Amino acid sequence: MMEPKSIPQGRLYKDLAYLFPLVTPREDYAEEAAQWLTILHEKLDPTKNKILELGVGAGHNLSYLTGEFAATAVDTSPEMLQLCKRLNPGVELNQGDMRDIRLGRKFDAVLIHDAIVYMLSEDDLARAFATAATHLEDGGIFITGPDYYLDTFSSPRVEYCTRSDSARELTYVEYAYDPDPSDTTMEIIFSFFICEQGRLRIEHDRHITGLFRRAFWVKLMKKAGFRVEPRMITAGGVPHELLVGTLSKVP
Repeated sequence: MMEPKSIPQGRLYKDLAYLFPLVTPREDYAEEAAQWLTILHEKLDPTKNKILELGVGAGHNLSYLTGEFAATAVDTSPEMLQLCKRLNPGVELNQGDMRDIRLGRKFDAVLIHDAIVYMLSEDDLARAFATAATHLEDGGIFITGPDYYLDTFSSPRVEYCTRSDSARELTYVEYAYDPDPSDTTMEIIFSFFICEQGRLRIEHDRHITGLFRRAFWVKLMKKAGFRVEPRMITAGGVPHELLVGTLSKVP
C-alpha cells in the first residue's frame, strides 16, 4: 500500500478551533453519547474497560464515557487535542492519523465519531477500519457513525445557529452539498459571523468530506474482520445510524 495522502484540515481545526465549543457545545452530545454508552455496556463484559477514540476532536462525545472507561484518544490536530485535554484531563492523548497510527497495544473498544467523514476514498476507509481492528482485542467492539450516506443524502443541506459565551457571539451557517455525485466526496462550506466587543468579523471555511453508499461501509467493515450490526439512535432528536462491529475471533 502506498502512503496515504494527507487529509486537508479545515480552519475549524486550526486557527478557528477556539470557535468549536460554540459550533458544537459539549451538551449537544449528551443524548447521543448516552446511547453509545448503552451499546458499550451491552457489548462489553463489565471487566472490559479500555477504549480508544480515533479522531477525538475536542473530546465532547468522549467526555460522557470517561467516567466508566479508561480512555486513550488520537487526533491529527494539535489545536483540537488542546481542547480535548482541557475537557478530559485524565485521557492519554496522541497526535496521529487514524489511517496509519499504531500505538502497539490493544483495547476493548475503538470508537470513531464524526471524524470518519474525513475519509475521502476507499483506501482511506479501509485503512481507518484496519487501524480499528489492529487495536482491538479478539471480540472487541468498533463503533462508528457516518453523517451521511450517498443513498440518502439530499443536496444541499443548510443549518445555522447563533450561540454566545462571555467573549463573543457566533452565528454560523453550514452549507453541505455534493458537487459531483459520481465521486466519493462532498463539500461543507462554513460561514462564521463573529461579534466581539461590538465588532463583526466574517470568516469562511471549506471542508471536503467523504460520501459513500451504505452498502460500501458495511462491505469494508466486513473485509476488515468485523461482524456488522446497524443500530439506530437519535442525535438532536433526529434518527441516526451507527455501525457496530464485533471483531471476529481468530480461530
